[in-house]
Amino acid sequence: MTQPDQVLVRRHGGTAVLTLNAPRRRNVLSAELVAAVGRAMDEIESDPDARAVVVTGAGPAFCAGAELSTLQAAADGEFDRVRVVYDGFLRILRSPLVTIAAVNGPAVGAGFNLALACDVRLAGDSALFDTRFAQLRIHPGGGHLWLLTRAVGAQRATLAAVFGEQWDAQAALAAGLVAAVHPSDALVAAAVDLGRRLDGQEAAYTRRLVQSTRESLSTLRHAEALARETEAQHWSTGRPAFRQGVADLLAALARRRAG
Repeated sequence: MTQPDQVLVRRHGGTAVLTLNAPRRRNVLSAELVAAVGRAMDEIESDPDARAVVVTGAGPAFCAGAELSTLQAAADGEFDRVRVVYDGFLRILRSPLVTIAAVNGPAVGAGFNLALACDVRLAGDSALFDTRFAQLRIHPGGGHLWLLTRAVGAQRATLAAVFGEQWDAQAALAAGLVAAVHPSDALVAAAVDLGRRLDGQEAAYTRRLVQSTRESLSTLRHAEALARETEAQHWSTGRPAFRQGVADLLAALARRRAG
């Protein structure tokens, strides 16, 4: 029997929807699925007009994390299989495109990391966020605590990572983990609509802006941020799109005065 594609990709203008497609296994980050994510992202990013990627899961789960066999192998000293799982969400984290998680169901362990790796997170009604690490007595990995603390603050990160607190969609919204909650049947469409707001932007500008926004999280001094942003702003003023944007604004002002 032919195996279904591990990942599905559909394009909507400058936005691609990447769907983890192992619903019977709750989209666990197997080696095969991780490799498929990498290939799909390479293809998406090679399109010069690509601006955004929506990441979601097929079936009732977003991503249930690592396979149990991977965790069992780690207990036997084969930790390299865990590092392969890292590659799944780190590939999303390192994308030059803006990334949007459409969390349609449980995001557990490394699946939680996958959601955290995205720039923006939207939740469906049935979303559930569960670190699961403390329950398994395994230390969080893959930069989970770094990402979680920056998303929700140290206190809430402690509740989740240390005390094992789970968050449904509304609790995640209250914690600031997700930007919005949508009905499950409208979730992916809402994420695509968000991505497609960028269709009128020059793709190179979008990628530069995403890079600068991410860098701001790790820039400690204002002087360094000032230098980086000034250089990037200088770059943007030399783009034809900027000239056209100024011309469009002047024309709109002229019409308003005339009217």
